[in-house]
Amino acid sequence: MNVKIFSAIIALTLASLACGVDLDLPRQREPGPVVTDEITVPVPKLGETRLKLSFGAGEMTLSPGARKNLVEGTATYNYEQFKPVVHSDGSSVEIQMEDVQFNGWPAFNEIRNEWDFKLSDEPMELVIEAGAYHATYELGGLSLTDLSVTDGAADVELSFSEPNRTQMSLLRYESGASDIKMQGLSNANFGLLTFNGGAGDYTLDFSGELQRDATVNIETGFSNIILVIPEGINANVTVESGVSNINAGPGWDQNGDRYTRDGDGHTLTIVVEMGAGNLTLTR
Repeated sequence: MNVKIFSAIIALTLASLACGVDLDLPRQREPGPVVTDEITVPVPKLGETRLKLSFGAGEMTLSPGARKNLVEGTATYNYEQFKPVVHSDGSSVEIQMEDVQFNGWPAFNEIRNEWDFKLSDEPMELVIEAGAYHATYELGGLSLTDLSVTDGAADVELSFSEPNRTQMSLLRYESGASDIKMQGLSNANFGLLTFNGGAGDYTLDFSGELQRDATVNIETGFSNIILVIPEGINANVTVESGVSNINAGPGWDQNGDRYTRDGDGHTLTIVVEMGAGNLTLTR
């Protein structure tokens, strides 16, 4: 990630001063004027759509509401390298930054890079790949057949405030040292959810309407995990952990590393693998 690279450059510079080694480092590049581009991407005419969003550092907002197109919104930036480019190939569409290579380092505290997109409710596979960024994703009411999110050091709020309009085969999230909050996950209508994280704070809230039995696999390093499982859901949670604190609220039965709670609805089967940290089961 850019910030880590910049920190590494500083460390190398200090080391060179101490050791008498000369380093020819690039100069900081100042930002340009703020530009806002209108982004409009038509719905592909052939097959089920696959939409990929490739984003670096900055802020991204996604929500339903595209009226006639697959994507409608704006991109605001102050480095020309951040200009988004749209690539279409049949049913696959990708929106990505034009060029992340800088002739000189950007002024990190002055970066402006914001995507604010509304998405269509046409059936689609959604793939998001990002770096160190802040994001707000409201995906309720869409028709996502699969959802994949991969990011670095991130601060993300992802929500399904309304039911997903189609069955989702896989919801996959991979993150680094991040603060991730996922809400309304039962509304996502997934069959399998996989979550992989590093050292971070992660909240997975399974509120909403669980329309079928579902499986969740969670794997993290040193982390704080909160699982919110509303009453009415049959829950079966197995914890495979090193040194962790597990706090199960009222209504949970424990048998070794297995925690269960009875309900009248569908069954949510969760396996948690933690290196170390804190796990809270609540409702």
